[in-house]
Amino acid sequence: MSEIILGIESSCDDTSAAVIRDGVLLSNVIASQSVHENYGGVVPELASRAHQQNIVPVVSEAIRLAGIDKNDISAIAFTRGPGLLGSLLVGTSFAKGLSIALRAPLIDVNHLHGHVLSHFIKEKPEDETPSFPFICLLISGGNSQIVLVKSPFEMEILGQTIDDAAGEAFDKCAKVMGLPYPGGPHIDRLAAEGDPSAFKFSKPNIPGLDYSFSGLKTSFLYTLRDNLKKDPEFIEKNRADLAASLQKTIIDILLSKLEKAVSQHPVKELAIGGGVSANSGVRKAIEEFCRDKGIRAWIPPRKFTTDNAAMVAIAGMFAYRDGQRASLDLPPYARVTI
Repeated sequence: MSEIILGIESSCDDTSAAVIRDGVLLSNVIASQSVHENYGGVVPELASRAHQQNIVPVVSEAIRLAGIDKNDISAIAFTRGPGLLGSLLVGTSFAKGLSIALRAPLIDVNHLHGHVLSHFIKEKPEDETPSFPFICLLISGGNSQIVLVKSPFEMEILGQTIDDAAGEAFDKCAKVMGLPYPGGPHIDRLAAEGDPSAFKFSKPNIPGLDYSFSGLKTSFLYTLRDNLKKDPEFIEKNRADLAASLQKTIIDILLSKLEKAVSQHPVKELAIGGGVSANSGVRKAIEEFCRDKGIRAWIPPRKFTTDNAAMVAIAGMFAYRDGQRASLDLPPYARVTI
């Protein structure tokens, strides 16, 4: 009998539902919220309201596109955290109600586990997936972590940010440059047109494998401040070079700790995940890094880098096969690590 997992994701500002059958993706529907662009960041209350409006049609569409009946669902996997508590409450409450209605078991999923395990999403039965153990560089707006993945349920954080994440550095620097939210994709686009050696920004000197991006952000702001005093049109004239130099610096910071991690924990495969893994400069740098080290690189399709329910469903599939189940009284949580 087929295993059909419905995944539900509502941790931030994307409402998503996906259906996986025996490990193969049948549908993955995402409803994004453009309202936050007006505020330069996600407004939690607006996000919660949008999830309430979107979740029923999104889940219905995912089931329709998958070509299944709702009563065929073996289990319902939902993002329990981390994320915005109000947004998580919408997805959690809906998953619980649907579980009762369909008499289908619940499986709670750690959002970060989903990003790591997104490489196991198959769009065709013959698609290849990573072999354990491997290292995953998890980089997003809220997290920058180097994770040693020993199994779907055993993940060790080797290093993580002690302040800002890589995605925060992209978005906050983009904001002061006058770029729309989210700023990361705009930085990526402009970087392709600029000179990455035009400006030098500070790099952290943090022991071990932990990251820090707050100093880079401050250095970037000081560069703008000092040059704007001399030329009010400095940003407009140098936007592409600023973007290229910022992107290169972030990549250098990421790779410096990743190289240490690989030397301390030799692996044959390395993966990246999270929203920043969609950045073209990061993707190219990781491919070159892995080629130089003689290890296999797993670069996710861009559609699986942002928040999506396909990664929740695949994480739920592993948990379902392991016999894990969630009770109806489990609350969502806003903060947690791997």
